[in-house]
Amino acid sequence: MTKKKVFIISHSHWDREWYLPFEQHHMRLVTLIDNLLDLFKHDPDFDSFHLDGQMIALDDYLAVRPERKPELAAAITAGKLRIGPFYILQDDFLISPEANVRNMVIGRDEALAYGDEVKLGYFPDTFGNMGQTPQMMALADLETAAFGRGVTPTGFNNQTGGADYASQYSEMWWQGPDGTRILGLLFANWYSNGNEIPTDPAQAKVYWDQKLADAEAYASTDNLLMMNGVDHEPVQADVTTAIKVANELYPDYEFVHSNFPDYLAALKASLPTQLSTIRGELTSQETNGWYTLANTASSRVYLKQANTRNERLLDSIAEPLATMAYPAAEYPHDRFRYAWKLLLQNHPHDSICGCSVDEVHREMLTRFAKSTEVGRYLAQDALNTLAQRIDTTGFDTDAKPFVVVNTTGFVKSGQTEVTIEWDRRNFSPEMTIQAQRAELVAELAALPTLQLVDASGQAVPFRVVKQAVEFHYDLPKDRFRVAYQAIEITIAINVTGLPAYGWQTLALQGAKKTVTPIEGPTRRAFSEHEFSNEWLKVTVASDGSLTITNRETGHIYHQMLVFEDTGDMGNEYIYRQTADNQAMLSTDFPTEVRLVHDDALGVEVELINQLAIPVAADDQLLTEQQAVVDITQRTAKRATTTRPLTITTRMRLGRHSRQLKFKTSFDNQMRDHRVRVLFQTNLAATTNTSDAIFETVTRSNEPAATWQNPTNPQHQQAFVNLHDAQNGVTIGNLGLNEYEILPKHGTIAVTLLRSVGEMGDWGYFPTPEAQCLGAFSCEYSLELHDGTTEQRLVSYQQARNFQVPFSVQPTDWHAGELAADDAYLQLRTLEFAVTSFKRANNSAGATLRGYNLTKQPVTLDVSCCQTPATAVNFLEQPLPDVASDRLGPAEIKTLLFAKK
Repeated sequence: MTKKKVFIISHSHWDREWYLPFEQHHMRLVTLIDNLLDLFKHDPDFDSFHLDGQMIALDDYLAVRPERKPELAAAITAGKLRIGPFYILQDDFLISPEANVRNMVIGRDEALAYGDEVKLGYFPDTFGNMGQTPQMMALADLETAAFGRGVTPTGFNNQTGGADYASQYSEMWWQGPDGTRILGLLFANWYSNGNEIPTDPAQAKVYWDQKLADAEAYASTDNLLMMNGVDHEPVQADVTTAIKVANELYPDYEFVHSNFPDYLAALKASLPTQLSTIRGELTSQETNGWYTLANTASSRVYLKQANTRNERLLDSIAEPLATMAYPAAEYPHDRFRYAWKLLLQNHPHDSICGCSVDEVHREMLTRFAKSTEVGRYLAQDALNTLAQRIDTTGFDTDAKPFVVVNTTGFVKSGQTEVTIEWDRRNFSPEMTIQAQRAELVAELAALPTLQLVDASGQAVPFRVVKQAVEFHYDLPKDRFRVAYQAIEITIAINVTGLPAYGWQTLALQGAKKTVTPIEGPTRRAFSEHEFSNEWLKVTVASDGSLTITNRETGHIYHQMLVFEDTGDMGNEYIYRQTADNQAMLSTDFPTEVRLVHDDALGVEVELINQLAIPVAADDQLLTEQQAVVDITQRTAKRATTTRPLTITTRMRLGRHSRQLKFKTSFDNQMRDHRVRVLFQTNLAATTNTSDAIFETVTRSNEPAATWQNPTNPQHQQAFVNLHDAQNGVTIGNLGLNEYEILPKHGTIAVTLLRSVGEMGDWGYFPTPEAQCLGAFSCEYSLELHDGTTEQRLVSYQQARNFQVPFSVQPTDWHAGELAADDAYLQLRTLEFAVTSFKRANNSAGATLRGYNLTKQPVTLDVSCCQTPATAVNFLEQPLPDVASDRLGPAEIKTLLFAKK
């Protein structure tokens, strides 16, 4: 008779920061690894310890114990400490596709520096799992993923009942939207099912009777997995003794202290032919809906906004600029990796999800600031270098040229600003600073009529935003700093149709008679609370909502841009509306409208909504929080005292833009509430599409029959869309990661702010800073389209571009090897959404990565650097069987343009 084999893997799930600040957990990590290194020496039967799949634990340990690095390395080489493959244990949905990739690449590189990695995609506690995980794991040379959430195990004797997210076994096939399939391993009894094993025989008998039965209820083979550890658990030093006791008690089982490589090898050799196949994203769709933890997407929204800006600065601005500006030998790989590692330190699930104590999130702001400043330095240095390579001799010698760069993978239009230095006075002993300033002030007052021209001499519309004399300084790379005062002129311009990774050179100059005059608008675009262009007509209704007409199709949308405020008696993990079910809408309160601009660039209108909302929840909420009452059982209501909430929204419609842009600002002085913006579409759609990780995912507007939560929150990256056969609406955003579809009127609800006062989970942890008191602003966009796939895809691409501003650099009159207007590459595939353009890690070439926005195969038409393209994986290893010019359904593709 063959014995069943019980693989016991010692580990500790190490939340780097959570219910304690980072340094508190950090000191405990040092103790854990100290104890491990000592245990390895004294217990030869102790097989190994799994270091939670994240390399950052080694960085953190060595920051305190650098002298033990040789011991640490020796333990890894001997297989005693099992490391990798990731740098951190991230949240899948709240970080970008590129951040997910860099997490794998950096983690692998650091693991291989020690010798090897555990080849297991490790997601023990992510709050849902992204649908492209199978393809992403395959592109990182990983064949298996282990995870704790998203699938309901039903047990060997149960039928799945047709459920899409249930599996008989803890082992299953997981198939991505492109068809890639990997082995999925569910921690059906959690990643602590073998924790704290007794050494006393009587206690061990009770323990193992239950634990073995639990594991066998879901295991598809006779190889049973027991995870010996849990959150921040110290190593069980007597685990090998406990295993000996278990072997004496259960002669029909073989208990071994083991590791993931050995367990996976045994498991794969014995898998049955019939396993369930789970498809796409795993977000606990077929549960009661209360503990999907999707509302972490709206907890501490300021973190999500900072993260999105930081990510786009690195992956969509600084890296492309450096690729375009520098030869391969000068590309600052080391500085980019430093910036990415700083950013990734904010991406563990308890960090970026905003579900930790206040001290944790205060420290995150410092990391964002540090990574952002590195990114700004790298972007500015590259932009300066690129501008110096561009020929500006086609302009007059006294003109003030500047370069506008599109660092995205899709044609980009929109408004941007540039500050131009008209004249300057360097600080000098020959003239006092005051006298210099007086000269410049006089010159500013006598400025000539200004003209903006392109490289062909054609006039370009612009708006003067500011003219002033300002103090500045230069920091030359070869000498001491140079302080000066300068006349600065800030102008706003429209940029139209700038191609992917392209640039345009313009110049400000004194007006000349030979310049072609600007053709202004044929009529004013704003009149009586109504504004329009060739694509949209927008009317501010008497209740403050917008009525928006798609002028191309004639379709009219009512009740757009309505603000909703509701009470929230939940926590950082879960929204729960207060028991009064009281929703306050901006349409029930006074509204003001003010014209800001109406000129050749477009129209800007300010909408002011004056709400009055309760100051907080009532006193019952604190009582229930302190008593650790589950949110589903709470009865708190909103306070009766109200306070004004003024919501100011600046709306911008470019002269020739399909996209209506919004910036909403308010000073939040209220607690325990949620603010959303609602766009009522009344479209007959049963599903919505959303920007996810390397995927445009389709989700049902109605939850499963098992769903009990009154809300159905979802994650998004750059956009959410509703459409039918004739019309559609795409709402873009900048760091607003939560939305919900309200099916009754096809309403898209985007969360702008959620204010709560406790962390939640396993105890009472007050978090007053999660109330997000103070000034707050957010940016989002709206684009209408017809029923064609082409227009819908354009709206997706433009929503993604909404997160990336133009890069603008003033320069001087000089010769250069690059044309005044040009593009670094040519990309002619609408369906290809670019996520990265950078120098290759290990060659002189460049890599372009993106994915198919659709589920249809298309031709990938791209050329760059006059070099052939080769398909590679995330590790930049060649994929000889993958065509570089084809893009399969939902395929992720990385192209390497390597110089011969």
